[in-house]
This record gives sequence, structure tokens and C-alpha cells, in this order.
Amino acid sequence: RDLHSFPTRRSSDLVVVLFPEAVPDLLRGVTLMLVNLVGYSAMAGAVGGGGLGDLAIRFGHQRFRPDIMLATIVVMIVMVQAIQTAGDWTVRAVLRRRGMEG
Repeated sequence: RDLHSFPTRRSSDLVVVLFPEAVPDLLRGVTLMLVNLVGYSAMAGAVGGGGLGDLAIRFGHQRFRPDIMLATIVVMIVMVQAIQTAGDWTVRAVLRRRGMEG
């Protein structure tokens, strides 16, 4: 949209034009942040921080249980894929609702 085609005050330009244009990119950023959070929590668990990484190292690797190691890896992959799919679907829905993507 053209910013000058709306009879708005300068303070409301952000809410009327700029923020709605930025929403899809903000949602993409949130999706990326959540995917990175899953990865970082697994790495933190590998060095003693708890969580899935700790479970994989302690019960899978140190006790030589490849089934537990594989199960935790599969859970992390499923979590990342679910987050990524939900984020992409949300961005696509927002873009379609605004008529920006066919």
C-alpha cells in the first residue's frame, strides 16, 4: 500500500501500513527462532543442561542403547518438522488473506 494514500497521522503510520506489511516476515523469524531453540536445547542437554540432548547422551550413548538414541533423534526431527510446517502454513495463510500470494 502507498503510505500517502491514507489520511493518517504520522504516529499511526506504523500500525496502519508498516506493521501489517512486516507480519509475514515476523512470523518467519519466530519460526526460525523456535527451530533454533530446539537445536540449542539439544546441544545444552549434551553438555549437562537436561532435556532431550541429555536423555540421548546419558541413556543412549553412554549406556550403548542405540534404540534410545534413535528415538530421541526422531522426536527432535518430528518437533522441528512440526514447528517448521506450522510456521510455513501460518505465513502462507496470512499472505493469502492479504492477497499477496496466490
